[in-house]
Order: sequence, then C-alpha cells, then structure tokens
Amino acid sequence: TALLSGLIERAEAKAEGDERAGTLSLQELLATLDERAFGLGILILALPCAVPFLYAIPQIVAFPMLALAGQLAMGREQPWLPDALAKRRVDVAGLGKVLERARPFLGLLERVSGPRLTPLSEGLGARIIGLLMVIPCASIMVPLPLTNSTPAIGVGIAAFGLLERDGLLIVLGLLLGLFWIFILVFFGAEAVSAFKQLLINQFSS
Repeated sequence: TALLSGLIERAEAKAEGDERAGTLSLQELLATLDERAFGLGILILALPCAVPFLYAIPQIVAFPMLALAGQLAMGREQPWLPDALAKRRVDVAGLGKVLERARPFLGLLERVSGPRLTPLSEGLGARIIGLLMVIPCASIMVPLPLTNSTPAIGVGIAAFGLLERDGLLIVLGLLLGLFWIFILVFFGAEAVSAFKQLLINQFSS
C-alpha cells in the first residue's frame, strides 16, 4: 500500500503541471512506475474493474490491461502501449479514491504476502502467468453482468503477487479469475441450451 500511495503522490505531482489539470495519459502514468511496471500497471488498472456493477470504465481500462498481460507473456522488459491506448486520460484523483477504498484489502494482501514460489514471478514463469492473465482480462472487456468484478479481483491478486514475488498469491488470483470464467461459460452454455430446447418445444407443440 505504501508503494501504491507513493505512486499516486508522484502521479498527482505530475498531473498538476499537465495542461489538462488532474489527469494523466496512460503512457504518462506507466512512465511513473519503476522496474515492476507490469505488476503495478496491471494492479492499478484492475482496481476500478473490481467495483461490482460498474460499466464503461472496466471496458476502457481492460484494453491496456490486456496489452500489458500480452507483453508480459511475450517477455518484454518494459511495457509499451499503442498510441490509441497510450493517449487515454486517467483522472488521478479518482484513481486515488479507488486506491483508498481498496486499502484494507491491499493491506491484508501485504500482510500475508512474501517471496514464495518465486520462479512464477520471473522469466518463463512470468511469461506463462501473463498468458493466463489474458483470459480474465478479456472477460473484463465483455459489457455483461458478472464478467468484470471477480476476474478483476483475481487479476489484481495475481498482479500483487508479481509485485511481491509471491507465486502462491499469483496462483490463487489466477485460479479465482479462471474458475469464475469457467462458471460463467458453463452456466451460460446451459442457459442457452435450455432456451433453445424451450423454443424447440414451443414450435413443435
């Protein structure tokens, strides 16, 4: 939490000198991050997506989340965003409020985290984690109920694990996000099948 608070303070200081006061582009925000840019970037973007029944914002930030996860999977050392994403503006004060709301949860993660299963947070392990993160990040982009909050929480936990080099947190976060998506797909398919059968019965009767 101290790490994220320091980031918000640096972002606020930078935003004060911006011609569009109080906002930063995603590229400017990423530029304030240190060598842990992927973990921090994904965590920061996941936080607003974790708010239940919030639409539009998750779909906006899910694109850069997907880009960061994809680049982590490709083994890039520093994040890069295409111009269309890099120029998107972020309200720094709003980001600070989201962080404040998430502080108790992040504080709990901070207390239980520590270097464990570290190969999952670096090298080939981190590339595999980035590839798996693409799935819940893609789910967040879908503007339907229940598709963003739980996957975003899972991605956030996994991203925090990357920051703390805690492979156990990474695995738990990914399991949460991927299991929730499996549940949605399974019951969604069952619902579609039941609806189709209902239509067939209606037309055949």
